[in-house]
Amino acid sequence: MPSISDAKILIIATSGFEQSELVEPRDQLSSAGATVHVASPDGNDIKGWDGDDWGDTVKVDLAFDKVDAAQYDALVLPGGQINPDILRTMPEIVAFVRDFAHSGKPLAAICHAPWLLIEAGVVKGKRLTSYNSIRTDLANAGAEVVDEEVARDGNLITSRNPGDLDAFCKAIVEAVENGPAAAAA
Repeated sequence: MPSISDAKILIIATSGFEQSELVEPRDQLSSAGATVHVASPDGNDIKGWDGDDWGDTVKVDLAFDKVDAAQYDALVLPGGQINPDILRTMPEIVAFVRDFAHSGKPLAAICHAPWLLIEAGVVKGKRLTSYNSIRTDLANAGAEVVDEEVARDGNLITSRNPGDLDAFCKAIVEAVENGPAAAAA
């Protein structure tokens, strides 16, 4: 079985991500031993959204066009209303999410980030959760929607909100350690 300490994990985001939904997974997965990279569409540092105003700036490791999916063992998509709404309008990012979902490697999305999964066309018949305001969107796209801390269906891991972050990060670690074959089963 792979170890989390050998894993490389990618987070894709742009300005407007929910502050805790990027920072907590980045920090918890790094603390567990994974190498975590943050990519943004243009490679510039990004600013979070924290409560009802702009939050902190997060250092970005690489531009999206420099990402090689084969180098990563998992993909994490933070939510917030602004971040996934912008990213789902970028065909190259939507295609990347679709391809990563089909790779069998763990793909984790929290809060509003399942909008990217919908746009990528990978939710039909999957058991998923999200922030309550987009559950109808998931259902309309053919997902089985549940209201749970973490929903895992094959390699897809979803959570509802920042209150679920510890369980979300734990599920990512377990999925990485179990490997893609187990995730896809």
